[in-house]
Amino acid sequence: MQIELELLAPARNKSIGIAAIDCGADAVYIAGPSFGAREAAGNSVSDIRELADYAHRYSAKVYAVVNTIIYDDELEAVEKLLWELYNAGVDAFIVQDLGIFRMKRPPLPLFASTQTHIRTPQQAQFLSSLGFKRLILERQLSLAQIKEIRLSTTCDLEFFIHGAICVSYSGQCYLSQHLAGRSANRGACIQACRSDYDLVDSNGKVLVRNRPLLSLKDLNLSAHIPALIEAGITSFKIEGRLKNASYVKNVVKEYRHIINEFISSNPQYCKASAGEIRGGFTPDMEATFNRGYTSCFIDGRRDLWASSDGAKSMGEYLGEIESVKGNWITISHDKELKNGDGLAVVSPSGEITGFRADVCEGNRVRIKDTSALTKGMKVYRNLNTAFEKELENNMPKRLIEATINYSSKAGVTTFEAVSCRDKATFTFEDDNPQAEKPEQALETLSRQLSKNSGQYIFKLGNVGFDIIRFYQTSVLNGIRRQLAEALKEATLRRMEESKRIPADDMVTQAAAKYPEEHLSYLANCSNHLSKELYLKCGVQSVDPAYEIEAPEGVQVMRTKYCIKYELGLCHKHPDGRKKAASVREPLYLANRNYKLRLEFDCKNCEMIVIL
Repeated sequence: MQIELELLAPARNKSIGIAAIDCGADAVYIAGPSFGAREAAGNSVSDIRELADYAHRYSAKVYAVVNTIIYDDELEAVEKLLWELYNAGVDAFIVQDLGIFRMKRPPLPLFASTQTHIRTPQQAQFLSSLGFKRLILERQLSLAQIKEIRLSTTCDLEFFIHGAICVSYSGQCYLSQHLAGRSANRGACIQACRSDYDLVDSNGKVLVRNRPLLSLKDLNLSAHIPALIEAGITSFKIEGRLKNASYVKNVVKEYRHIINEFISSNPQYCKASAGEIRGGFTPDMEATFNRGYTSCFIDGRRDLWASSDGAKSMGEYLGEIESVKGNWITISHDKELKNGDGLAVVSPSGEITGFRADVCEGNRVRIKDTSALTKGMKVYRNLNTAFEKELENNMPKRLIEATINYSSKAGVTTFEAVSCRDKATFTFEDDNPQAEKPEQALETLSRQLSKNSGQYIFKLGNVGFDIIRFYQTSVLNGIRRQLAEALKEATLRRMEESKRIPADDMVTQAAAKYPEEHLSYLANCSNHLSKELYLKCGVQSVDPAYEIEAPEGVQVMRTKYCIKYELGLCHKHPDGRKKAASVREPLYLANRNYKLRLEFDCKNCEMIVIL
């Protein structure tokens, strides 16, 4: 049996979800009207129903994101929403709050959100023992760590391969909650990690001034897909439920090509959905939203992760300013610029200035104001107008190849349509006349049946008959359309039947005792159903969620990212010890609003942010 590989795309709304399917996604994830961990990305249940109907035509799936922590007074509303989404046709629920296991919930699979911060085999075993079908792993893992988790559980494993990275381990960042009362675990993060900070040592020495020191580059694992498959990942997730359609189309089509290339050389694997992507724009991942790219910790080694040029999208690097004359600048680049392109420059002090290209003549650009620009500044293009038009006007077509077999014997005729996964037949007593010109009749049969109908691209397959009958063109066209509709209905029935699981309570005694050092994992217990579940699994005591009761002096963030390493102050650097000798710890991140203390767990190679 072939192993299915799934390309999973974000959907801020219905139209972006449909675009993702058209560009090759095997599944999309989308939030309903609430409890979706992105306040600005909610959708009506009716829109999700339309998206699911569309996705299922291609055997693609829709996963409903219900991954905030839940308070006691919200339990009834969440349970109601689960059933509404179930009736809308979604295929699984992505959840963080384990209280959902104790609800009377629909018979659909549950996926453990990345907010459950799965980064050890013990955590994977604990969640697997509860009945999760899929585990969405922490982003800051190495291939070796993924392999260890793969050996510890039979659950499907999902991993982020592209997009923004939370600097904290997912689900364990309380900075926004502390500063603004807006919890990241409730979908209301203020993204304080994207703010500018001074880095100050305990003597008050300013080491770095006014830079986004907690802001990471975007993840790009396009070169690591084969290695991730070997490590045990079968679902490849693109971040971006707040991103626009251009970003989603562009990134999905690029990864569709990469995964298809792998499958073509490895027949033991197959796509998780049906249909081939034909034509359309050529993707370019530098041309849409990005803060620069990193592969994070995937190779078990560190590179420079910080988006040091800015916390916002800088886009595609063009070159440096060679000269400034009046309202014209000359840029050292070989890209074609268009009038209206969006450009940005970075000053030596880190200030970012954005502007539009009014007139472009080769590598010369006229803009309204050049007063802030000087020779040597790096120039980026964060809006490529020509590429945006291409994304809008040159979409690919997604078509499912299918064969129509024809049999006519003893007065009974059968047309059978067969796709890669489904089959539909149309049988009738045939009183059409015998063809006077048999060869021409067969040519007409092949020509009229070998056409597109709906999402199917048909071709004539096996032909068997005792006499060759004559069919009017309109009759054959009607049969082809009827088969397309029947094939679609067969696909929808199969999708509906395959996703259901027994509705009984899946929670069992946890297979593995949870290690004492990881009891903070239980801190997101925000309702009595969660507490009940933990106690059922043998946990002796359960702390409340940080959002309910914040302990004194608690760490608000733990991360694999390390500012000391970024600045060359880590002892693992050749000159690190020498540089570090001039700096007195502890170090602090400070701006006009607050001050954060940094600690460094060098044994585990992690940085901790403490209030």
